[in-house]
Formats: sequence, C-alpha cells, structure tokens
Amino acid sequence: MTGGPVLAVDQGTSGTKALVLCPRRGVLGSGTAPVRPRHLPGGRVEADPAELYGSVVAAGRAALADAGVPVVAAGLANQGETVLAWDPATGAPLTDALVWQDRRASGICAELAPRQEELAELTGIPVDPYFAAPKMAWIRRHATGAGVVTTSDAWLVHRLTGAFVTDAATAGRTGLLDPAAVAWSAPALDLYGLGGERLPRIADCDEPVGTTTAFGPPLPLTGLVVDQQAALLAQSATAPGAAKCTYGTGAFLLARTGPLPRRTTTGLVGCVAWRLRGRTEHCLDGQVYTVASAVRWLTDLGVIGGARDLDAVGGSVPDSGGVSFVPALAGLAAPWWRG
Repeated sequence: MTGGPVLAVDQGTSGTKALVLCPRRGVLGSGTAPVRPRHLPGGRVEADPAELYGSVVAAGRAALADAGVPVVAAGLANQGETVLAWDPATGAPLTDALVWQDRRASGICAELAPRQEELAELTGIPVDPYFAAPKMAWIRRHATGAGVVTTSDAWLVHRLTGAFVTDAATAGRTGLLDPAAVAWSAPALDLYGLGGERLPRIADCDEPVGTTTAFGPPLPLTGLVVDQQAALLAQSATAPGAAKCTYGTGAFLLARTGPLPRRTTTGLVGCVAWRLRGRTEHCLDGQVYTVASAVRWLTDLGVIGGARDLDAVGGSVPDSGGVSFVPALAGLAAPWWRG
C-alpha cells in the first residue's frame, strides 16, 4: 500500500488544498477549493461546516481528476483549533464552526485566569481563545448542550468514514490533553466545565481509521494530523531541534523537542508534535495569528492591490518614517498572550 500514490488533503482556514503524491514521481495532481469564513463584530470568526466538508470533497476529487491515476490511501490535515457541535447519530452540525481566530471565548478565559498556571501545567497550553477548549466551553454555555463538541477534524472524519476519532497532534492543541499520557485530562475538562463530555478516541497520526467513498472509489483514511505539525513532520522529521516557520493566514514557528513534553517560561507552547506507530514526539510552538490575513485586510482597505504590491510599495520609500505596523488584529499570541 505504501508504495503507491496517495491523496493528501489539507483543510485550511481560507481554503482546502489537495495533492496526489507518488513516492517515486512526486506530485501527480492537485486541486483547491475556497473556504470563506465570516468575520463578525466582537472578534467572531465563523465558517459553515457544510462548506468545510464540501471543500474537502471538491479539492480531493479535483486532485484525483488532475492526476488521472488510482491512489491507495488518503490523509487529512486540519486547522487544529476550529470547533463545532454536531449530532453523532446523523453527523448533522448543530452550530457553525468557530474558527481558530474567533475571540468570543475571551470572557471564559478571563474567568479561568486564576487557574491558568494549573492548566498550563496540566496540558502545556495557555488559557487563550485561540485554543479549542475555551471555544468548546463557550458553545456548551451559550449555544447548545446537545450532541458532541469537538475540533473540526473529528467531524470531517466522521462525515468521511463514520469513525469518531481525532489524532494525537490535534488533541494536543485543544488544551484538554495530558501530553505525557497522550490522553484526555479529566482535571482540565472539569476546569473548563466540560467534564462528562463524550470526546473522540485519540488515534496515532499514521493509523488507519476507516474507509471513505467521498472521493469516488473506496479509500482507506490512513493519516490524520494538525496542519502545522504536518509541516514540521514533512520538513524536519529526522532532525531533533530543527525548526520550521509556515506562513499562511497566520505564521507558526515549531521546533521538535523529543519524546518528552517540554515546558518553557518564555511564552511558547509545548504540545504533541505527532504520534507514529505508538511513539510520541513533542514540540514547542510560537504563534503569530495575523500574517496573510493582514495582507488581505490592507487590500480590503485599498492600501495595496494585493500581495504582489508589497515589495513595490515597500521599495518606493526610503524608510518607514519610524512607524511600525504590528498586525495584532486578532491579539498577540506567543510570547505575549494578549488578546
């Protein structure tokens, strides 16, 4: 199975990208499909779950059509901290998806400020609306108590295969995982008011979790991982201490740290990098929420015509006149954590 082409799908914030990859011949086909999150007053950012799933199917089918060859398996990377409530019996969404940029859970984080050191020690994750746990708590408090509330990957995998799973790397981004045991943390769940919730089984990132026919012929879904850790795995899997920085809607600097969880006092996040064949690797993560989304903001304001104008406009003046632009449009993440 591992010697043939595979379909790799990355479900992102503003679009889904898919590639057909061959171990010998490289990229054989590609496909994309847009996603249009809604930016609402009060720092709210939502996405239509149906659009997320539809983009996965559309991009995957387009990549397969472009390649024109059969594939032996599929893998899915995901946004990580985007959450929704849904009905596990039918798969129907019960809420919109709260995107990782959404800030509506700031009040819940403020309530938990006295427990933030305890939660960081339990999970390695700061108390911040960026992460899944506060948004999941907000849904339970203000939207619905029905169904299950999970990160978006668990819902997508359920739609694709019927399984109820998440991968170890995505679970590590929730703020609800004990990173040493790679198991849900009952104390963290209780602190967030999520005790007793039905949560997905935590799978290895390279574990077959089911079969999907969403892309045409039946395909085993054999790879699950959160997007930034997927990039780290692809770019520095064999080099402990190597770091990568990926630029997209935001920018994320990750460095692999080895088989044991790491804590820092410098504002970085310690989390699971991946778990492959039962072996867990950990990483440190520094987040910048607003990168390409700042370019889109400047474009919407009419300051520039698009990303292609950045060098031309920047090069048209001798200096910035002492002015710095800090694109904290969704707050400051690492190392400051100022929403």
